[in-house]
Amino acid sequence: MADTGEHPAAEAGPSANGTDAAGATASAGAGTGAEGAGEAAAGADGTAETDGTEADAGGAAEADGKAAEGGAEVSEAAAELAAQRELRERIERRKAEKGGPIAAGAKLSGQAADLLAAVRAVESGAPVDPALLGPPAPVRTAAPPVAPARSSAPAPAPRSAPPGAAPEAVSDVRAVLAEGGAPEALAGQVAAVLGKRAADALREDPWQLLAVPGVRPEQADGFARALLGAACGPGDERRAAALVGWLLERAALQGHTALEASSVRRALAEHAVPEPDEAVEHAIAEGAVLLFQDGLEEGLEGAETEDGASQEHADPAAAAEAATAEAATAEAVPVLLGLDRYALAEESLADGLARLVKTGPDASWEEAAAVAPSPSAAELIRAASGHGLVLHTGGEAARAEPAALAEAARALGVRAVLAVHSENGRGRLGTEAVTVAGLLAGTEGPGRDEDGRFALDLLVVLDAPQLDVETAALLVESLPDGARLVLGGDPGVLWSAGAGRVFADLLAARVCPQIASRTPDPGPVGELVSGIGIGELNQVEAPGREVVIVPVRDAGEAVHRTVQLVAESVPRAFGTAAGETQVITVGHGGAAGTRALNAALKQRLNPGPGRFGGFDPGDRIAYVPSPGRTLQGAVVSADQDGLRLDCEGGEVTVPRKRVESAVRHGWALTAHQAAGMRWPAAVVVLPGDAAQGLSRPWVYTAFGRGERHLSVVHGVDQALPHAVATIPSQQRTTRLRPLIEGLLTPTAQHP
Repeated sequence: MADTGEHPAAEAGPSANGTDAAGATASAGAGTGAEGAGEAAAGADGTAETDGTEADAGGAAEADGKAAEGGAEVSEAAAELAAQRELRERIERRKAEKGGPIAAGAKLSGQAADLLAAVRAVESGAPVDPALLGPPAPVRTAAPPVAPARSSAPAPAPRSAPPGAAPEAVSDVRAVLAEGGAPEALAGQVAAVLGKRAADALREDPWQLLAVPGVRPEQADGFARALLGAACGPGDERRAAALVGWLLERAALQGHTALEASSVRRALAEHAVPEPDEAVEHAIAEGAVLLFQDGLEEGLEGAETEDGASQEHADPAAAAEAATAEAATAEAVPVLLGLDRYALAEESLADGLARLVKTGPDASWEEAAAVAPSPSAAELIRAASGHGLVLHTGGEAARAEPAALAEAARALGVRAVLAVHSENGRGRLGTEAVTVAGLLAGTEGPGRDEDGRFALDLLVVLDAPQLDVETAALLVESLPDGARLVLGGDPGVLWSAGAGRVFADLLAARVCPQIASRTPDPGPVGELVSGIGIGELNQVEAPGREVVIVPVRDAGEAVHRTVQLVAESVPRAFGTAAGETQVITVGHGGAAGTRALNAALKQRLNPGPGRFGGFDPGDRIAYVPSPGRTLQGAVVSADQDGLRLDCEGGEVTVPRKRVESAVRHGWALTAHQAAGMRWPAAVVVLPGDAAQGLSRPWVYTAFGRGERHLSVVHGVDQALPHAVATIPSQQRTTRLRPLIEGLLTPTAQHP
């Protein structure tokens, strides 16, 4: 892979031939299928360090018989497809209706049961009973996802921790929690999540405790038993509905915006729900989740001839073939379950992006392209002048091209804004830039016009793979009509900490120009990372010790070597301060996770008693103001208001109650936290128990964080080349790609 000689001034070390079994694995071990949705462990950064998940179509029944065997069968197939179309229309209408709720704990009956039986038929591909298609009775459901209305008020800032609840509500909740044997310390969170009637809500449905982050099903079950006694059981529909929502929220921690219905049913069975099918149906009827089968309409449109006539009236043989193909299309499109929060974001984002794609060309920017610093920058300038949405891909060195676009646009009088993911990313640019969070909050950038939209003509966003679907939707919805959006980033890095994979979905949809940079990252580190991006872990020449491998036998030695590298070897060899070297590891837990490494690094670099809740002045910290956003800084002091931090030049006070959840020591970070940031030197720690947490994007991201130097504390033996060669990105179930493809014609696709 690289020079395996020892780092200058480093002690000689034995080869890595073992693994350390002490401690938990650095990965959270998400498992596969839907069970992975319930087993991710979230850190302070709001990310789940997982092994990945598998999508499993599961349970789809094969169509019986062949439509080509007779005219009667052809008619039956066509009738079934027509019934499915009508059923989907009815389902969409029912989403928009507001009616009385189905009594919690009661079995479904009447029209609700009929509708859900038909839903199951659509999902399995079985014939739909025409008797189920009578006029529906209204049930309570969530409103359908639609684009938010334009407003003259400023758009909201990105979601952060819930605001504090009223003291009386907290007091009432505390009493209910005490009665159910739950920690009274949860009262504030419960009241903030469930609202001012939180105490009554918990008495009526104790499993709503699962809506509080960090509460596990077994804890909610114990609370429910204490409150309800013999009246509750594993089959209680209140429990099942809460578990469905909990599974989907846990899946969002892994990046999914929806899950296949079959996966949710399997996960419910693992949580002792006796009738998973009925539980899913009840959750749909209650409006706890939404049902989707994106792409079915497009697949069924092929049933009509060019003049709109039904295939049923065309040539019988052709009609039979078409009916069989349509049935296969319906079965191939997965039935998904999702929370309205992410459905709203994806629907709104798809609508906004489609609006951008349809934006016409602006005045020629050819003069600016002619003087661009590189051919790739010139190509990007031309693409942005002619299209409302453009994607730009490339590594660290390629960031200069979107920056050049922003500068060229400003020189032409265009109101251009360049946005990055982090303060660290802004510091690496040689031009004016804002952070995405600051732009949305209104603390940075041009502000908003009277309609609440950004006062700009061109928005260039770097580090686009870090955009989750909710943040991306807020950005796009805030763009004024006629504005242009350029999303740039490295497609090989880890995806966003939040739900969605916006940049990857857009690249796959090919609905707009995609400009691939031809500017490679320089030096041995750049050469090494480029090879990892295509699945090759190559040995690179590093005459200046730019890349060094430090083999270790176990986690204890990994921690010792890491401290030595950060405190002595790297600063002495490269003339850098200890604070300019960033340690990166797989997870927060384990014998060589961020907690263990930070404890050892603090003891060496800034020893102290930790008198401010475990922190001392001068401690290097990582502050997470909202999920997926990490700010680095140092502790200044503490008082009755909380912990005072210097975060990259700005003073921040973190309230006492948030310190434990929002602030960690920051000498060592996870790769998810480090994505979008770079330092002069990076030390990547790979103890034996980190092997199962490795993937190509993880290695690509971690190894690319050092500008001048990379040290790899290597204890995973062949797991490292195996991960680079064979373990791609963790799959995420999202709806953005089919949504935007459905809004745009094939003629809008770009190579």
